Amino acid sequence: MAPRILLARHGQTAWSLSGKHTGRTDVPLLEEGRRGAKLLGERLRQTPQAGFADVEVRTSPLVRAHETCELAGFGDRAEVWDTLMEWDYGAYEGMTPAEIQDARPGWLIWRDGVPEGETLAEVTARADEVVRWARSADRDVLIFAHGHILRSIGARWLGLPIDFAARLRLNPTSLSTLGWAYGEPAIESWNETGHLAG
Repeated sequence: MAPRILLARHGQTAWSLSGKHTGRTDVPLLEEGRRGAKLLGERLRQTPQAGFADVEVRTSPLVRAHETCELAGFGDRAEVWDTLMEWDYGAYEGMTPAEIQDARPGWLIWRDGVPEGETLAEVTARADEVVRWARSADRDVLIFAHGHILRSIGARWLGLPIDFAARLRLNPTSLSTLGWAYGEPAIESWNETGHLAG
């Protein structure tokens, strides 16, 4: 059976709560985010996942993702991978979409990119690297990372341009599964957050 890739977005932070673009700034989890990470771990230990006895795990090195991985119970088997870091937002780091729109009306990150940060092509290349790694694995893989890079991976898994990610909403502490349907790349589930209800 072809490997799947499970995407776990990090828990809630003060910046994600306020809508600030959080790229390389190392913002810690809020208590709500820590609680959500533990609930995500419980979800991953239930059927049909049942703990993923053989799953390969990688995490972004940024504290909000790495701590989510640890609190979910996968820290002892996770490999830190810089490729999973969030988009470098450059001059827009720490700004909300509304603040950016005030300065640049009509702006859309998936079309217009960011000044002084990573280009759309660079983010696409990182997403493609993750997709190649996951597809070459001999088992399912689980990654802990960030909203925009995970949405980019979703788009590229499907073979679509990165701007398709604008249509893939992803909440903090969510779980998504990219797999296969009739031999073609498919989204099995997206933005699952039912586990946060406890």
